[in-house]
Amino acid sequence: MIVTAQLCLVWALGWGANVALSRSGHRIARLLVPMIFGLTLLILWQIAVRGFDIPGVILPAPTDIAARFSTSLPILWADLVQTFFKGALSGYVIGCVAAFLTAILVDRSGFLQRGLLPVGNFIAALPIVGTAPILVMWFGFDWESKAAVVVVMVFFPVLINTVAGLQETTAMQRDLMQTYSASYLQTLIKLRLPAAMPFIFNGLKISTTLALVGAIVAEFFGSPTVGMGFRISTSVGQLALDMVWAEIVVAALAGSAFYGVIAAIEKGVTFWHPSQRK
Repeated sequence: MIVTAQLCLVWALGWGANVALSRSGHRIARLLVPMIFGLTLLILWQIAVRGFDIPGVILPAPTDIAARFSTSLPILWADLVQTFFKGALSGYVIGCVAAFLTAILVDRSGFLQRGLLPVGNFIAALPIVGTAPILVMWFGFDWESKAAVVVVMVFFPVLINTVAGLQETTAMQRDLMQTYSASYLQTLIKLRLPAAMPFIFNGLKISTTLALVGAIVAEFFGSPTVGMGFRISTSVGQLALDMVWAEIVVAALAGSAFYGVIAAIEKGVTFWHPSQRK
């Protein structure tokens, strides 16, 4: 009964603070609202675990996760380097560049538009748990196989968005470029690529989360004794759920930072687009 009252009190205080801040249009107030909401959830989590005596092998308290996080920084950093910087980031770059170049070819060929895109939709729908072990067997157990999985996951979202963006310009705009005797390359660089940038960045932002998830899942099917997926799978077998949650925190921070970097680049490149205007 006391625990329930504490939970209700914390929720009421957090709710009231957010309601009061939401009425203000100040920028700091807009930043405080999600921070207070997240802090409220953590406090509720802590009170519920301690108050109801939930075992740590089922749900560790946030303080236990923070303690494991602080004592395992070297391990967490090595796992992040292996999974994110080697596997996810390299696969992301290769897949996005390949998708962009392929989109240019698809845009030039009606045959590829009718033949490749439907195949791409089919391959994009394949489950990663089915393709990952195959690619791991093909490319080995090190980061190269994880990069290959990421390439497969990010290629078609970027390809489809880029092709859709290249078709965004109107017939009048293209006719105007023809009246200026612009070549295909000039029309592509000066008209069609700028118009396609919001679509391209949409695919790039979607692929940031796909890249990290793909690299982690691929490590479940074989990896060296380092990596976020390897650590999660072994920690689950050891019932070390605090370590699992520490890896989840690292993955969430890395994914959010990665998404934020792409969003910041998008804001600088597409400053002219209505979605970026205040």
